Amino acid sequence: MTLRRNTLLIGGLVATAGLLAGCSTEGSTIVVGSQAYYSNEIVAEVYAQALEADGHTVERNFQIGQREAYLPALEAGEVQLFPEYTGNLLQYYSPDATATQADEVYSQLQGALPENLQALAMSPATDQDSYNVTAEFAEANGLVEIGDLAGVSPLVLGGAPELEERPYGPDGLLETYGVEADFSATGEVTLEALLSGEVQVANIYTGNPAIAAENLVTLADPEGLFLSSNLVPIASEDVADSIAPVINPISEAMSPGDLVAMNLQSTADGMSSADIAAEWLAENGF
Repeated sequence: MTLRRNTLLIGGLVATAGLLAGCSTEGSTIVVGSQAYYSNEIVAEVYAQALEADGHTVERNFQIGQREAYLPALEAGEVQLFPEYTGNLLQYYSPDATATQADEVYSQLQGALPENLQALAMSPATDQDSYNVTAEFAEANGLVEIGDLAGVSPLVLGGAPELEERPYGPDGLLETYGVEADFSATGEVTLEALLSGEVQVANIYTGNPAIAAENLVTLADPEGLFLSSNLVPIASEDVADSIAPVINPISEAMSPGDLVAMNLQSTADGMSSADIAAEWLAENGF
């Protein structure tokens, strides 16, 4: 067996310990992070509980924020495991990436990551950006694809504040589909803004159960404005090999339907991330 290095976080100080690859890492601390997004926190909690069951000590650093806030912490090793999304993360590191399909995006992401980060197994589960309209608005304007929005006026796009600067935001919408739209930073009330008519198009993640509950129409994206975004655990290089046997089977087992169901447990049933994660792990034999 070869000797490798593993980073331990003890009392806020970083120490380094040599561990034999393939041996138990019981006693080490793995810092698991999440976005300020309930769905992402649920997946992070699944990772955390699985690692604890495998003998790891886990520190949770959840609700950090968006990529501009948490990626520096991940790159610095302050956070060692994070649930991410392949397409959006690839665009962050490679804004001009041309891949759109799941396997191709994952392959390019592996090459785009900083050297001290590794992408573990990609999950079939997806929770990606999408443009949605109400069923009434779709029927009134004959909308099926994003490009069908061209010429519709007035048109206001609602979403998180950072959407305005994303490659798939208003500029990408115009460049890819010739659709001109004003932008409104609706943030956490994006769904409400869409339903009230304050905005006509809303950027909503595909894993959001409100899409089905509110009978929204997700517009098709034949030109690949949105890169395929599958769940993928991003790990610090110094812990990736030791945690992969625990985390990879979880990624492979989690389906798109599982993600929607867990999100529904959070939004409709008010269950905690810890309870949702524990239930999913038990039901799936982990």
